[in-house]
Amino acid sequence: MRHRYFTFKIGRSSAHRTAMLGNQVSSLIMFGQIKTTIVKAKQTRRVAEKMITYAKKGDLHHRRLAISKIRDEDAVKKLFSEIAPKYAERKGGYTRIIRVGQRLGDAAEMCILQLVGEENVVKPAKKKKSAATKKTAEKQSPKKGAVTKKTAAAATAKTEKTEEKK
Repeated sequence: MRHRYFTFKIGRSSAHRTAMLGNQVSSLIMFGQIKTTIVKAKQTRRVAEKMITYAKKGDLHHRRLAISKIRDEDAVKKLFSEIAPKYAERKGGYTRIIRVGQRLGDAAEMCILQLVGEENVVKPAKKKKSAATKKTAEKQSPKKGAVTKKTAAAATAKTEKTEEKK
């Protein structure tokens, strides 16, 4: 029986998974936030929090462990010199996941994985309107005197034609 065994597969080989997670953690460290799918973000969060814990310990052994996972020495340098001191008093929970809706191509649930304490504020996903409310909104005509995109485009085209005739 395989009780309590956790595997994060998502249709990739193990080498591809580890490389992808290392790259995502590196980008998270360098930029403070990344936009990805929820499944990838949850796994990236696990790796990123371990890397920040390594950085808080700060010795050579943990620096080498972080380099072996992330494979980006600039990101590790930033992690140990800038990020770890910010979280010195914090006992975990260094990242947050903010859901931002679905991706257009395949409707995958997207989110922003962000380091806690970053000032970039992201708006959460809005709830979708039902089909009935969309249809009623389309049927309503604009008020008299209101300028719509179509009427504005037609007016500019008319003025251009009259100028050409003169």
